[in-house]
Amino acid sequence: MSQNTPPPAPGGPNGHDALASSDAGLARVTEDLIDILINRGVIQFTDFPPAAQAKLLERRQTRAALSKRLQLLDDGDAGLI
Repeated sequence: MSQNTPPPAPGGPNGHDALASSDAGLARVTEDLIDILINRGVIQFTDFPPAAQAKLLERRQTRAALSKRLQLLDDGDAGLI
């Protein structure tokens, strides 16, 4: 390997895997930050363009639905032991 050749990036030859795996976590942080800013009155939900509002609502609904499913699974786990 020459001095000008960078070392291989973690997660794949181009680092795409590493970036892709961090994207989901960063998306969650961004969603939480948006919620904090809205709750503190720094921004309003309607400040976002309609397309962004739709995506945020879709994510909230999906997270709520998944949360309900996980709660149902947790309630039934005690009887399986």
